[in-house]
Amino acid sequence: MSDFQPPLRAMRLLMDELGELPAIAGLPGFEEATPELADAVLEEAARFAGDILAPLNAVGDRVGCRWRPEGVATPPGWDEAYRHFCAGGWNGISADPAYGGQGLPCVLSVAVRELFASANLAFSIGPLLTAGAIEALRHCASDSLRQRYLPKMIDGSWSGTMNLTEPQAGSDLAQLRTRAEPQADGRFRIFGQKIFISYGEHELTENIIHLVLARLPDAPPGVRGISLFVVPKFLPDANGQPGERNDVVCSAIEHKLGIHGSPTCVMVYGENGGAIGELVGEANRGLEYMFVMMNEARHGVGVQGVALGERALQLATAYAAERRQGRDAVSGEALVSIDHHPDVQRMLRGMQMRVEATRALAYYTAGLLDRAHAEPEEAARQAALYMAELLMPLVKAGGTEMAVEVTSTGIQVHGGMGFIEETGAARLWRDARITPIYEGTTGIQANDLIFRKLLRDKGATAERLFADIAATRAELAADAGLAALGEQLQAALAHWQAATAWVLARIKTAPGPVLFAAVPYLELSGLVTGGWLLGRLALASRRLQAAGCTDTDLCTTRRTLARLYGDTCLSRTGGLAATVMAGDSALTAD
Repeated sequence: MSDFQPPLRAMRLLMDELGELPAIAGLPGFEEATPELADAVLEEAARFAGDILAPLNAVGDRVGCRWRPEGVATPPGWDEAYRHFCAGGWNGISADPAYGGQGLPCVLSVAVRELFASANLAFSIGPLLTAGAIEALRHCASDSLRQRYLPKMIDGSWSGTMNLTEPQAGSDLAQLRTRAEPQADGRFRIFGQKIFISYGEHELTENIIHLVLARLPDAPPGVRGISLFVVPKFLPDANGQPGERNDVVCSAIEHKLGIHGSPTCVMVYGENGGAIGELVGEANRGLEYMFVMMNEARHGVGVQGVALGERALQLATAYAAERRQGRDAVSGEALVSIDHHPDVQRMLRGMQMRVEATRALAYYTAGLLDRAHAEPEEAARQAALYMAELLMPLVKAGGTEMAVEVTSTGIQVHGGMGFIEETGAARLWRDARITPIYEGTTGIQANDLIFRKLLRDKGATAERLFADIAATRAELAADAGLAALGEQLQAALAHWQAATAWVLARIKTAPGPVLFAAVPYLELSGLVTGGWLLGRLALASRRLQAAGCTDTDLCTTRRTLARLYGDTCLSRTGGLAATVMAGDSALTAD
């Protein structure tokens, strides 16, 4: 596999232009996020990703993790890489400074996460889950729990996990059976089994802090009766150090299609009297609390998709420049590199276009999350939060579905060699295939978009987004080189608005057809939003050149990709809108 080349220039511009880092740096708490600091952080993260994480990617895939009675062993080099990771302060880059974090904006940390996932997805999964657990505890736990766990989780000496899934209850958490029995000392004994727990057991940290969903004896049925508990591998002693081993074990690890370097564990609680746990927040609000962690993870998984797409693009581009075969269609020259052939150019440009659109969405949403955290006015915070939450299913589903498609196209660019493991192209596709599944499938993201995000304010936040898109369309119309894209965006927006009106008109009275159409609606939403953001970047490239930017290749590429997106993606929105508004009529007709 070719050396990893982080696209720092493109990432850095996105942070400023769509993530609005300069403006965010003026918000309370983010004053240290200067352009100089952002440049230094990205450069150091790229160095760590390229020098330490990327060389371990193939090793992790080939060797994988090993289950042992005394615990799970991660691949060779993982332990040393994790020590470097913690020493660099990467685990706490965006965490609360009150507990030892650096408190940097999400729009900066998201770029760091992309670099790490692009270099080595399997390694990056553990820190992503720890970050989510940190956020859940910071928002929902008592001060006592926060003081006890957050400093060590933020410095990386302790890691965190998310324990939802059970053998009989995958995404249907109403079927959850793990139980929590109250004890006289105010703690609880946990009994049950959880599956698909990433980094549920490993040797990288001194302690592993499991966030576990379970039911109290008097809990109401369904999801309303779920509580959240902190269950550490080792119970902290009086000095806050790992003490007595808790009654939680990893009974097996899964053998998987991809991400072999990430241990996916079967966790058993309470085989010897019950695992000691402490309640997070109030009883029966566990699912609400877990959504704090899940939203963090879903944005991170969307970024994983961007990272894998970028890696596949780099690999395919390098191979296409080296592989010589056939004649140039124009000059007739023999044995040209295959990137001269129009069909290969179509695939490479299509890969690049999809990666850039999903990256733009992830960074834009990260900027909204920062505003939701730090805007001084409550109304501004709420507006930013609602917009970020509306876009979150698009980030997660769009980034991950893109990754599967782009990594598959990367194999196609390689031809037969793409099917051979030594090129690394197949590994990227195998790793990508889990991303539209874990942390909420694409179908779950579609339902979330409609039933939780669109319905809660009857489409008001969507209307604000539509207005923003219309404003960009007007700017595109005034640019001779982008006017056609403006027309395509206008038509695509009309299709999305029509589909949204159809969904809102039926969502309460006829949920069946709406559920049937949910994934096409999600895809339609993502395509229009991607076209809007690429249009904004194309317009920004004009401003960059007017300001004297000498990076003409980047500016030209942005405009080319935006126009190509209009021709190949926005052109599909009419068909998708028709699919949405057909609902399930084909199944119900006589």
